[in-house]
Amino acid sequence: MPRLLTLLVFIVTILSASAQQTAVPDISIVPRPQHLIVQQGNFILNANTRLYINPEQHFLKTTAEQLAQTIKTATGQQPQVLIKIPRKRAANYIYLSLTNTPDTLGPEGYSLSVQPTKILLTANQPAGIGMGIQTIKQLLPLTFNFTSVAVPALEITDKPAYSWRGLHLDVVRHFFPVSDIKKYIDYMAMYKLNTFHWHLTDDQGWRIEIKKYPRLTEVGGWRDGTIVGHALERPQQFDGKKYGGFYTQDEIREVVQYAQDRNITIVPETEMPGHALAALAAYPELSCTGGPFKTEQAWGIFEDVFCAGNEQTYSFLEDVLTEVAALFPGQVLHIGGDEVPKTRWKACPKCQAKIASENLKNENELHGYFIQRIAKFLKTKDKRIIGWDEILDGGIPNNTLIMSWRGTAGGIKAAEQQHGVVMTPTSHLYFDYYQGVQQLEPLAFGGYTPLSKVYSFNPTPDKLTPSEKRFIVGAQANLWTEYIPTFEQVEYMLFPRIAAASEVFWTNPANKNWDNFTQRMQGQYKRYDALGINYSTSAYQVKQQVTIDTAQRHATITFTSDAAGTQLYYTLDSSAPTPASQLYTKPFIVDKSATIKAASFMDGNLMDEPTTTTLTIHQAFARPVKLSSNPSRYFPAQGSATIVNGLNGSLNQSDGQWLGFSGNDFEAVIDLEQPATITRISSSHLQNMLANIFLPTHVAFMVSEDGKKYRTVKTVANTTDPLKGGIFTQTFSAEFAPTQVRFVKIVARNIKVCPPNHRSAGKTAWLFVDEVVAE
Repeated sequence: MPRLLTLLVFIVTILSASAQQTAVPDISIVPRPQHLIVQQGNFILNANTRLYINPEQHFLKTTAEQLAQTIKTATGQQPQVLIKIPRKRAANYIYLSLTNTPDTLGPEGYSLSVQPTKILLTANQPAGIGMGIQTIKQLLPLTFNFTSVAVPALEITDKPAYSWRGLHLDVVRHFFPVSDIKKYIDYMAMYKLNTFHWHLTDDQGWRIEIKKYPRLTEVGGWRDGTIVGHALERPQQFDGKKYGGFYTQDEIREVVQYAQDRNITIVPETEMPGHALAALAAYPELSCTGGPFKTEQAWGIFEDVFCAGNEQTYSFLEDVLTEVAALFPGQVLHIGGDEVPKTRWKACPKCQAKIASENLKNENELHGYFIQRIAKFLKTKDKRIIGWDEILDGGIPNNTLIMSWRGTAGGIKAAEQQHGVVMTPTSHLYFDYYQGVQQLEPLAFGGYTPLSKVYSFNPTPDKLTPSEKRFIVGAQANLWTEYIPTFEQVEYMLFPRIAAASEVFWTNPANKNWDNFTQRMQGQYKRYDALGINYSTSAYQVKQQVTIDTAQRHATITFTSDAAGTQLYYTLDSSAPTPASQLYTKPFIVDKSATIKAASFMDGNLMDEPTTTTLTIHQAFARPVKLSSNPSRYFPAQGSATIVNGLNGSLNQSDGQWLGFSGNDFEAVIDLEQPATITRISSSHLQNMLANIFLPTHVAFMVSEDGKKYRTVKTVANTTDPLKGGIFTQTFSAEFAPTQVRFVKIVARNIKVCPPNHRSAGKTAWLFVDEVVAE
């Protein structure tokens, strides 16, 4: 028996060791390959490993050397690059080769075979080899190893779902040197993105040297100061510091070559006819009024644009685009075309004469004429244009690409008209938006685009027909830099959302899986740490969902986060959660007022700042509500129940806690369902003057015992200036002697129209309300 037991222990030990050796490794490849099969064993990278390329494909040498350098970074050993075909019996090598065998990989697809004796990477074109190398890089270890490195054996067949996989960077609002641009391109290559949209000109600066017009950079490349804080704040403040910079044409060529070496095409954007103040500051004769102008210090949309009726404007822009086209070998140039006020054109004799001479109907068609004329010129340079979706309004020529940013509607319209489309909606792909709870994040433009929302996007709308879907060429994430002054903050806003975007752009929707992605992201976060990337940990923030039960008059609290492998702890008394606090295991009920704080932990370590939800359970909580008029379909929140759900809205009117009324008053009746003694009623409202959202002119609070006869307990007039800037909330309240009532009525009067001296004077005003409290 002892011998038998010893034998069994020995067998179990051997089997256990074997299982450990052949276990599926923790593979974190992003974007997810279309087809991946993990095999047994590993390929061992060591000092004797060689890297081969076919002598007939010597143009792969630069790519091979990039891989060799990456291997050196991981192992300390740089494989020798040999321009020859390995012998049949050779081992311990990596072989990069192009194949002429017909297949379906396309120009960027690849096949990767990692075997115990060799690694074979094949593709149809060099770009495919480059994409495969990025996969190999993600299979390498995160920490430096001086001896040998095991690469898991596997088979991958992979290709992108979309041909345009873009990433945008605005270098106008804040300027970044060539070294940072190269790093940005490296980040793109890491995630198999292939189109760099370089936003080079705008109202706040001109960043590209144009030899024929040196004042564009001498004057337009600099501004006298930069706005401090958010552009919506009033009064606006400026730092008074001269700011600017530009890229010489030699630097442009250097960056273009750097991108080409990494299989990335650069699409430069020179804005026209709007966003032109930097150019007009240098050459005011190109405007409708003649100026003078200064390079703009604030962010926004400005009325002075290129004069569309002036022939000198077209000569100037053709000269500029001639130099731009010569610098960028890609087929596509971005000409902007967005956010073009027509105010100056309407008053400009030259523009009106052009409308008449060209038989145009109005200024919108003049805009279309402008775009079509530029497109026609660029066609002589063998270039095609891409523009923001506004250019659809005035008509566009064939072969024009549309970048759909105001949602997907513009892209759908363009595809229906058989124009190529790049989807880049603000809702999912604007990385200057907040990625976590606003109060826990650095200042950003606005909005809310967490990791999960980026990942949820599908660039191809279901409503398109199969033939129309062919015109969706891809998608792009945009990073505008109004509130991003440093490259460290560029990284913060980019990572980890770039990973989610890459999988949206590369991986077929059928292969996408959110849970699998969050698991793989754990390896990506470690890679960011190893690379020293200043990434955001906002994915670890706890999202708190509150569901109201009107029958039981309590709330159910559900926690989620965009990160895998965490433990969530919470408190109900506003204290900071720790691993000693309550562990979240399932949704729980709260039936008393509470300040709920929750945070993610891994291995006992706090992963990001706690999130907070304040729930106020008062006399009107979860009671029936009747509204005299429905809120706008754009701001319905959860309907009438929103105003008695115990939650206050944030400073973001789109957070789901605000009811918005366009031009209408807010009038609500709350049925307490039984007589109750109350001493105070209040309602909370929002003001965002630049978004045409104003506080009510006054709020009347009324009570009734039978729901028929009401008496007013107090009317509170608004004393806040409707032109007061910034974004803020204000509570209007009525306090009175204890009164037994059953019905509570609130009437908040809308200002109706934007007041005089407002930029939208006379236009419909908004009224917002979030919570009505009775206690």
